[in-house]
Amino acid sequence: MIIVSVMYPYQENSHFDMEYYQHSHRSLVKERLGDALKGFSIEQGISSSESDEKPRYVAIARLLFDSHDAFAAAMGPHQEEFTQDVANFTNLTPSMQISELVVSLDDQNYR
Repeated sequence: MIIVSVMYPYQENSHFDMEYYQHSHRSLVKERLGDALKGFSIEQGISSSESDEKPRYVAIARLLFDSHDAFAAAMGPHQEEFTQDVANFTNLTPSMQISELVVSLDDQNYR
């Protein structure tokens, strides 16, 4: 399983429309990626390690795919459309990381 993390870094005086991201952008991504997308979660940053510090990231999306090839095939034709839609909810530039899932949070052996 491959996890694609899209991370929006906190920056002073930036904006991020979570309502748009959660409903419109997420729907667009789910529709375009179809069955290749196995899961999609959104995290909203609330603080850093100290509760009075700003979060490192305003938001992080995690998208699940069976493989890197499945991700590349599904994402390729739509990357430009997704990138253009970013301006509708934020002025931040996201970074992306592709990871291999080793242990899941819902794994019964997780400790």
